[in-house]
Amino acid sequence: MEVTNEVETRAVSVVLLRHAVAGERAEWRGDDRLRPLDKRGRRQSKALRDRLLAAGITGIVSSPYVRCTETVAPLAAALGVELERDNRLAEGGSRGDALAALAARAGFVACTHGDIVEAVLGHSLKKGAAAVLEVEGDEVRLVRTLKAP
Repeated sequence: MEVTNEVETRAVSVVLLRHAVAGERAEWRGDDRLRPLDKRGRRQSKALRDRLLAAGITGIVSSPYVRCTETVAPLAAALGVELERDNRLAEGGSRGDALAALAARAGFVACTHGDIVEAVLGHSLKKGAAAVLEVEGDEVRLVRTLKAP
């Protein structure tokens, strides 16, 4: 029997979610990391909870920005799981870091920002929309897109 040091990688399924609506950046006074969801965004987060519960999500990871954590907070409460915050999903992060965060969390929903979504997918999603992905290393396969509520 031959012994190798290679680690076998396998594809993991994750849901990449762009945060819900949080008003206009230019109208927010203060640290943008603290900008919360607006009224429409709070409605979206509740609708997303119901949609994602049906998707068999087992865990939640999010950018630490308030608009992201608020987007998935209703889902975390419904699942009875703790929301994990991961700086690799924060605005301005790299594609490689985001993929590493995703690949480590099979069955999770990962809430992030438009620039990260575009880096991972190669195109944007509307706020509150999601993409079901298979991630293996730096390879990403889009399974389906979930429209924003």
